[in-house]
Amino acid sequence: MESAEIRRRWLSFFEERGHAVVPSASLIADDPTLLLVNAGMVPFKPYFLGETKPPAPRATSVQKCVRTPDIEEVGKTTRHGTFFQMCGNFSFGDYFKEGAIKYAWELLTSSVADGGYGLEPEKLWITVYLDDDEAETIWREKIGVPAERIQRLGKKDNFWSMGVPGPCGPCSEINYDRGPDFGVEGGPAVNDERYVEIWNLVFMQYERGAGDGKEDFPILGDLPSKNIDTGLGLERLAMILQGVQNMYETDTLRVVMDKATELTGVRYGAAQNTDVSMRVVADHIRTSVMLIGDGVTPGNEGRGYVLRRIMRRAIRNMRLMGATGPVVQDLVDVVINTMGQQYPELVTDRKRIETVALAEEAAFLKAVKGGTNILDTAVSETKAAGGTVLSGDKAFLLHDTWGFPIDLTLEMAAEQGLSVDEPGFRRLMQEQRDRAKADAKAKKTGHADMSAYREIADGSGATEFTGYATTQGESTIVGLLVNGVSAPAASEGDEVEVVLDRTPFYAEGGGQLADQGRIKLDSGAVIVVRDVQQPVPGVSVHKGSVQVGEVTVGASAYAAIDVSRRRAIARAHSATHLTHQALRDALGPTAAQAGSENSPGRFRFDFGSPNAVPGTVLTDVEQKINDVLSRELDVTAEIMSIDEAKKQGAIAEFGEKYGERVRVVTIGDFSKELCGGTHVGNTAQLGLVKLLGESSIGSGVRRVEALVGVDAYNFLAKEHTVVAQLQELVKGRPEELPEKIASMLGKLKDAEKEIEKFRAEKVLQAAAGLAAGAQDIRGVALVVGSVPDGTGADDLRKLVLDVRGRIQGDRPAVVALFTTANDRPLTVIATNEAARERGLKAGDLVRTAAKTLGGGGGGKPDVAQGGGQNPAAIPDAIAAVERLVVETV
Repeated sequence: MESAEIRRRWLSFFEERGHAVVPSASLIADDPTLLLVNAGMVPFKPYFLGETKPPAPRATSVQKCVRTPDIEEVGKTTRHGTFFQMCGNFSFGDYFKEGAIKYAWELLTSSVADGGYGLEPEKLWITVYLDDDEAETIWREKIGVPAERIQRLGKKDNFWSMGVPGPCGPCSEINYDRGPDFGVEGGPAVNDERYVEIWNLVFMQYERGAGDGKEDFPILGDLPSKNIDTGLGLERLAMILQGVQNMYETDTLRVVMDKATELTGVRYGAAQNTDVSMRVVADHIRTSVMLIGDGVTPGNEGRGYVLRRIMRRAIRNMRLMGATGPVVQDLVDVVINTMGQQYPELVTDRKRIETVALAEEAAFLKAVKGGTNILDTAVSETKAAGGTVLSGDKAFLLHDTWGFPIDLTLEMAAEQGLSVDEPGFRRLMQEQRDRAKADAKAKKTGHADMSAYREIADGSGATEFTGYATTQGESTIVGLLVNGVSAPAASEGDEVEVVLDRTPFYAEGGGQLADQGRIKLDSGAVIVVRDVQQPVPGVSVHKGSVQVGEVTVGASAYAAIDVSRRRAIARAHSATHLTHQALRDALGPTAAQAGSENSPGRFRFDFGSPNAVPGTVLTDVEQKINDVLSRELDVTAEIMSIDEAKKQGAIAEFGEKYGERVRVVTIGDFSKELCGGTHVGNTAQLGLVKLLGESSIGSGVRRVEALVGVDAYNFLAKEHTVVAQLQELVKGRPEELPEKIASMLGKLKDAEKEIEKFRAEKVLQAAAGLAAGAQDIRGVALVVGSVPDGTGADDLRKLVLDVRGRIQGDRPAVVALFTTANDRPLTVIATNEAARERGLKAGDLVRTAAKTLGGGGGGKPDVAQGGGQNPAAIPDAIAAVERLVVETV
């Protein structure tokens, strides 16, 4: 049974039994504690916590998931993988243990002809939590599983949570006996390789707190209602139903390995090391396609970092198997063709996915070439210092700057006889991840305990947003936090977070910055609002300070936003929509939105593109946008179903989470997007849009920055003033400026070349005199000293080599010259072969000199270069070189 059919049967079975079918959410987690969706229940977490009312009492889904804590282990075994699909059925206060158990048994053991999976009941073993007598009784008495095939396990194995604060509960697992070929008998408590878990039924009753590991965390209390969260690993079930040894041999991964064989000539099963590489490629390429499909782009932080890491690991393993040219195109196509049966959007977005993936491959191949030079230098410096371990910060630099996977650094360092400080590297990596997570969470919550927001939500419900129709209005304070803690009142000067029952303030989201303004109480108290966030879905938290008086929960208030700021942001947001459509018209659908920020009078828009956008194209895009403004098109918003919006061709932003009902913003006949932001009423209100330029912000992602309205006018006015000043200087008309300035720059460049040539000749003229004045240090000719300030590095190097070449015969020679360039000391040192035979190496001499100068340096034994921070230390550096020569010979 193919994977697509397993998925279809799952959804059909539960839909027939009253479950609402919920499409897989994006892999981009709408949760500050997670980078990526790592479990099937993640999209349902707000329902289990009682933050949001579920759309139905029971639901089912097949959720895309990615887990990345053990990326280095992927490939080494057949059990580790990063992407998987979790089939789940969920009950929100509806059925509980008995219902979940009966559904699971029916679907697994019903015949294929009857819509089930046709597993033999006698091969199924059950585990329950230590003290869950209720579940054990249901399995034994209601289902008929013999007591000898039911085992009790502890918290580590049969108590489930997401690994972070949130829903949890005891669970019961269904395991399949693969037979004696896979190990000894005795059930899953003895051998989980033979008795493989396929379905986990979680009886969601509690909420857990923070803690480490699977067992060390507190239970904070009961959830609002008893819920069911089950998860069946689609890949594991496919392994059983397809009769293969492991998940890598199932239909959706085997085809990738077959393509890798075609590209490299290496056959899976031929050798352990190439089998590891095959599995890495199959898993990582599939995961990469799914991540890019959901809008993730390669980068050096967060999700982009995860994608970059696995893509580069896959490409490297293809090269280890002998691939010499680009391989990503063929591998990505295979994944899209296979997974597209389950996720048709992959086929629709094929061109965009390929564009991003190919750009990352090209960037990595270039990085390998440049990073190798950096690694070679680091290895040389480590060896020269007598070390055997490459420092963690060097490994981190290679990873962070050049995108080197740590295993690539490990292997290349080992080839040169060095190990790597892995703990140091991983500490730096973890610090980077922690900073990214903390920044994201702090932005949303202001470091407040999430439970405080949930308590407000439970007591008052969602905040009614009135800002589409009005900019001010009456409201009531229903929640108040001071320093992140719920409080009944706040005084003048306090930093507060205020929740209103209704508000005209827009909470930051969808790329639009939050409104600012004031909240006035009947008592005369005033709160200045600087930011608005939604840490809990639907609850707007106004962050600011009490300017006057005392603020109390329950008080009547009058909320008013800064209207001029809102209008400027609205102009920017509408201009973003126009820019998005104009770019898609010019570059095609691959120019999909990858992020944006709409602030007062200006915006930035990120989009997919493998290459820089030519200036002529950007000019055309700007012209098209301003043409639309002149057409005075109405901007309208309408609420409709997500299906209707798609039918109308509305564009959705990758990574955004949309419900069943969505808001569609339409700009005349030009643009139609899903959007919850605020906009102008007519394009004429924008006045003017000026694109400032575009740049790269990551592999395959470009950014346009622009000004709108008065800000755009002010920018052009300044440019006009500059043009007028240039006209006066060069005595020409505006259209003549480019030619006249180019001519002046050309003459200046020619003059600089003449000056440089003269300076180089003057420097080299000193070579003969320097060589003739060489000191004799026990038979070694030593030339050491300073040359005129301003001598460039290239000229200094030429002079040093020239002097070395002028020293006669086979006499050992050391030439060490110093200069100051751009207020920094610089030195180049060279030795001939006879000097090196006496132990005088340029690299050693440079390191001594550079240390004295307050810097560093390196190079080869025959010639090396260094520098520092302190030009005044050059005499001391000269003396240090002389001492080292004397001590060596």
